[in-house]
Amino acid sequence: GEIVDLYIPRKCSATNRIIKAKDHASVQISIAKVTEDGRAVPGDNIIYTLSGFVRSQGESDDALNRLAQRDGLLKSVWSAQR
Repeated sequence: GEIVDLYIPRKCSATNRIIKAKDHASVQISIAKVTEDGRAVPGDNIIYTLSGFVRSQGESDDALNRLAQRDGLLKSVWSAQR
């Protein structure tokens, strides 16, 4: 037979840390791209992965806003100045 990897580790979109298999607090959020009519484009989406560390620090909402603004989904929501 052919040797196949059973587990491919994911990386956190916010911190670039590798998410371990035992990190049960991590989430993967898929946001669909939409047309002008507001309909989802099949198979065309953006995936954000957040580790349990980011979520436990309470930074997941800021991280998601920052990533979505970087990808052009949001405008003028997140600012590095606080």
